[in-house]
Amino acid sequence: MTTWRKSSYSGTASDCVEVGRGVGIRDSKAPTTHLALSDNAWSAFLTQIKKSR
Repeated sequence: MTTWRKSSYSGTASDCVEVGRGVGIRDSKAPTTHLALSDNAWSAFLTQIKKSR
């Protein structure tokens, strides 16, 4: 079991993407499923997001 967290930008909204360390990402509206990501894939994703700003 992992602790899922959402971005602080989400505030109290319930429709957001959550991240579970070592597990992946999931939609808070459908928490029973998740997309598994490796550490390298997650790092690459974040790098691309930062570049697009």
